[in-house]
Amino acid sequence: MIEHHFTCPHCWESISMLFDSSISKQSYVEDCEVCCNPIQVTSEFINTELVGFQADSIEQ
Repeated sequence: MIEHHFTCPHCWESISMLFDSSISKQSYVEDCEVCCNPIQVTSEFINTELVGFQADSIEQ
């Protein structure tokens, strides 16, 4: 598991999420641990190294 820190696109607080680096591409929705708004998270790994990451707000 890899911990990645980033800024929430809703509340602009610094948060972190754990990613399974054995899965090359992932895309899912997870709530911000600070403001509880949904975030579309997309990550890409090559040889367990994080090479792509995006966190987008989802309008409610």
